[in-house]
Amino acid sequence: MVLRPVRMAKVGLLGLKEDEEHILTVLHDLRVAQIEPLSPEAMAELGPERGPEELRQVGDETLRFRGLLSALPPVYVGPPHRFESAAAILAMAKSVPIDEEVGELRRDDDRLASDERANEETAQLLDKIAFYPDRLEYLNTKSFLAFYGTATPENYTEFASALPSHTDVQILLGPPDDVVRFLLLIPPAGTEALARLSQARGVRLAAVPRLSGTAAEELARIGTEKAEITRRRAAIAERLHEISLEWYPLVSAVGEALEIENRKAEVVAKLGASRSAFALEAWVPDRDVDRLATVLERESGGRTFLDRIPTKEEPPTIMANPRGVRRFEFFVRFYSLPQATEWDPTLVFSIVFPIFFGFMLGDWGYGLVILLISLWMIAGFPAARYLPKFGRNFVKMIMGPKGMQQLAYALLPGCAIAIGLGLYQDEFFGYRLLHQLFHYIGPDPASKANLPTYLLVAGFVGLGMVVLGFLFGALKEYLHHHPRGVVAKCGGILFAVGVAFFGLAVIHKATSVSANPLLLVWYACLGAGLPMLLFGEGLQMGMMGLIEVISHILSYTRLVGILLASVILAFVINGIGGGLVLGGTVVGIIAGLVIIVMGQSFNVIIGVFEPGIQGARLIFVEYFSKFYSGNGKLFRPFGAPRTRTISPMAAEPSAPAAPIMRTPGE
Repeated sequence: MVLRPVRMAKVGLLGLKEDEEHILTVLHDLRVAQIEPLSPEAMAELGPERGPEELRQVGDETLRFRGLLSALPPVYVGPPHRFESAAAILAMAKSVPIDEEVGELRRDDDRLASDERANEETAQLLDKIAFYPDRLEYLNTKSFLAFYGTATPENYTEFASALPSHTDVQILLGPPDDVVRFLLLIPPAGTEALARLSQARGVRLAAVPRLSGTAAEELARIGTEKAEITRRRAAIAERLHEISLEWYPLVSAVGEALEIENRKAEVVAKLGASRSAFALEAWVPDRDVDRLATVLERESGGRTFLDRIPTKEEPPTIMANPRGVRRFEFFVRFYSLPQATEWDPTLVFSIVFPIFFGFMLGDWGYGLVILLISLWMIAGFPAARYLPKFGRNFVKMIMGPKGMQQLAYALLPGCAIAIGLGLYQDEFFGYRLLHQLFHYIGPDPASKANLPTYLLVAGFVGLGMVVLGFLFGALKEYLHHHPRGVVAKCGGILFAVGVAFFGLAVIHKATSVSANPLLLVWYACLGAGLPMLLFGEGLQMGMMGLIEVISHILSYTRLVGILLASVILAFVINGIGGGLVLGGTVVGIIAGLVIIVMGQSFNVIIGVFEPGIQGARLIFVEYFSKFYSGNGKLFRPFGAPRTRTISPMAAEPSAPAAPIMRTPGE
């Protein structure tokens, strides 16, 4: 059921010590059990598990093979390997003899890479001091230290005038330019004062390396060294590739097997054991308990027992949503992960958020631009290197690439709704384009005639969301056996409906029961809802709840407010910019185009942030607050996918994972 997280069950497992290694392998490969520390009651009957001797040797070998895998270039690995036990894995690991050679090659390559970077930095500095014609060895004396400096003309003037007159400082200026470049020679005793002065005056200094030839001669020498370093690094890469061709398939398989054994060693500390048996406790999706019991019974020859454990502990959470809805789990997780025993709001969020976003944007020009940007984000930002550095850094500061992609997927349906609504309203960057082309007249949301209708729609949306929130809250309280909570939530529904329709009657001046018999219904809703809410929540919280109901319904009118803000801002931008363009002067045309482009770009940015933030806020605050607790614990199953090894499980050699096991954000 997509409105609830996956139902979980806590299970206890009891097996023989001789089967422990194999049972842990089965649990790892199925990836349906989150192993928990054994309860104190069970541990009192058993004792802590120490694990077999092989598990204590796994850690060292795991680190060793991680190093080999990071050093060897990946190659085609062929079919996966199968290891029957930890002892077989350790024996195979000890048969790999390439550590010394690979380590030496990597150390040589790191040293050459460091030399290459140093030469590159030296070459860049030599290019900058090419204005110095003499040999560099003349700068390398015992009496002086040489520095290359850059500064703006103003900063250089202040810097030069502030140099201590009693020190023997010599300066050679480079050719005139927007930036002053110079060589500075100073006695060693004055370097500390020089550092303080350069920092205070905004001057950048770099030490000139101790070289002997001219700048041109040293650049030629560095070029020769660079070619030699490139040749030697290529030879090292070729040798590492040869080693990889021979050993990488085995090293990658053993490395993966060791990682699996290392995970098993980590969970051993959570087990309990006697001389001949072991026990563990785990959270398992309820739908997978029977499958797990069947596999364990088969793999252990009927010597393992799996039973459900009655518990009142809060289970971990697995969100089980269809693929399209799953894209919106990003927003729910950002707010808070649902508890396993409450409603999962992702489905409602996936329906309501795009509608809110599209309604508040309400312009098919802006919607089309944001749609294209979203598709670009989903594609991985191709050609992003051509953007200004400030723009790239700003995007990275907001969110990582994975988060940006998830956000882009979530914006796609909202952009489609914005395009459709914009076509209906004839809003294209604030222009009436369809009217100009096809004489179509769409409803203007900013007109006095249409504004009440838009506000009425927003009010009914708010009423619907508040009532839906209270409905989920009432069901949650019922399932948790809180009768007063059920009364309070039902009272909230009645009060919300009553106050909304009574407010409409007041606005339309139809407060007479004879003229409006439905007022009796709204009075009844108010009369029943008010005491129910006060009884269920208590006097103080109930009074606050009454105020919240009204404010939360009215809060949804911001849907219209943000739509109007976007429409009016676009109208102002077009009015000012278009007026300058139509003025006919060259300066006016240029200024008008700049205003239109910059203003519309700014409005596009607002069109992403305001509808996105406010749309999510209306759901988080006005809707979630009626039923959502959050602070759930993420289900973290023991295990990981195999790519280079085959599970030793007899009946399920590939050990497929349960389809519900997903990492967050997938």
